[in-house]
Amino acid sequence: MTAPLTYLQVHMLFIVPPILVLGWLAYRREEAWWGPKPLSGLAIMIVLAVVYTTPWTNHLIPADVWWYGEGAVIARIWHTPVEEYLFFVLQPILTAFWLFQIPRVDDRSLWIPTHHRVVGGLAGLAICAVGLWLTRGTSTYYLGWLLAWAGPILAIQWSFGITYLWGLRRHWLLAVGVPTLYLWAVDWLAISLGVWVISGTHTVGLSLLGLPIEEALFFLVTNVFLVQGIVLYLWLLERAHEVPTLAAVVERSIDPNGR
Repeated sequence: MTAPLTYLQVHMLFIVPPILVLGWLAYRREEAWWGPKPLSGLAIMIVLAVVYTTPWTNHLIPADVWWYGEGAVIARIWHTPVEEYLFFVLQPILTAFWLFQIPRVDDRSLWIPTHHRVVGGLAGLAICAVGLWLTRGTSTYYLGWLLAWAGPILAIQWSFGITYLWGLRRHWLLAVGVPTLYLWAVDWLAISLGVWVISGTHTVGLSLLGLPIEEALFFLVTNVFLVQGIVLYLWLLERAHEVPTLAAVVERSIDPNGR
């Protein structure tokens, strides 16, 4: 049965419009983030999202963890639809443009306690280890690969700035929560319409507001990546004077003529 919406139409109806609105607001509002620093952070996150997510999806799709409705996708590169690659770009933009509406950078040194970094790194690695263990089961296969994929990124981000992120926890929850709830709704609708189908065999069978728990966790984790990545990047630039070499690079990137 042909899906009533295509994957591209999902983008055009539900992803692109809020991007345009949030981007316009960020550009127009003086108190919002905009300009070379936040936009370069977004560009970095887009590149990382495409590079890091591509092998993961191309492993899970041929394993029938999820598939797409008849006529829902235009073409594939490797095993992944071109619309999925487009989503690797659109989701970071959507989440970042929301984050730009609520800017905050705290005045805190980059030099946080070493044991904080160790705890953050070990927490991320523990998530990865649990995920790898879960990949051995059939019903936990999607959940396991999701956690195994997420753990290394969380380990890097938390080992760098877990103390700083904790200080911004209320801001962080708002920045992550709003786009996550929105994407949960879009994902639920797309699944309901058969644009894509999540395997019952490779999922644990639990749902959150009607959405498979693995899908809910995917959007939560990816938005955590994006928000933490941009916030930590801007914190690093704000405190670049603490790292002389970095300070020189930042100054040069802002004013290539050194003026």
